[in-house]
Order: sequence, then C-alpha cells, then structure tokens
Amino acid sequence: MCRMVRIHLERSIAAPPEQVFDWLADPHNLAAAPLVLRAGDAKDSPGRGAGAVREVVGVGTWFREEITAYDRPRSYSYLIVRSFPPFNHDGGTLTFTAAGDGTRVDWLTNYTHPARAGGKLLEAVSQRLLRASFAAILDGCADALERT
Repeated sequence: MCRMVRIHLERSIAAPPEQVFDWLADPHNLAAAPLVLRAGDAKDSPGRGAGAVREVVGVGTWFREEITAYDRPRSYSYLIVRSFPPFNHDGGTLTFTAAGDGTRVDWLTNYTHPARAGGKLLEAVSQRLLRASFAAILDGCADALERT
C-alpha cells in the first residue's frame, strides 16, 4: 500500500463562518494562489453545492474537481476527478468553525501521483507547491474579509 501525501493547514480568519465559507467555496477565489492562472466553474457545472464542478488552470497543471459534499457554512469536500499531472486523490475537505469573533478553517487533503507521472519525486515537489498555494488562498481570504 502506498503512503499518501497529506496536506493539512489551519488558519483563523476574523470574519463570520458564512462569509469565510462563501469566499473559499467560490472557485474564482482559488486564483489567489500565485501559480493559478484561471479558476472557476466548469461549463457543465450545475452550480454551487454538491455535484458542482470547478476547473483550475495553473502553471504546468490543471485540475477538474467535483464538490462531493456541501454543508454551508460548516464544511465542503472536493475530489480531483481529472488532472495534469495525474493525481490519485483521496479527497479534500475544508471545515469551518466559529471561534471567538472569527472562523477557524481546517483544510485537509490526501493524494498520490502514479509512478508513471513521477510518483514520489513529483509528490515531493507538488506537496510544497500545493501547501504554499493553499496558504496563499487562505491569506487571500483573510485579506479580502478582514478589511474594515
């Protein structure tokens, strides 16, 4: 059995859970990551919620993700269904918890890359890039919502 890459980030954002959830669930905001060139709903997406499909195009990569669970404002989950380079994605979940005057965001995802796509070598690179991208998205959310 191969060991999956696990990326886990937590961040407190000084805004209500509904606002934080809505900002992070909007696929256009994934472009807050520096390497993301374009992000949004797929043309065939049925809209927001479970079953929605989003597409992300980045430097050297693209993803097609399906929202597999949507419980506003508590959590949503997604699964990479197609990508380049290829991922064996175990899914990702963002959980939102009210904390004082703000929201605690917990982002967890697990994946591997098949050996034919670079396997462990690619994982060493993608883990660092994805962790930095997720952190930049959370920073973008905080920057957008904490402005007063």
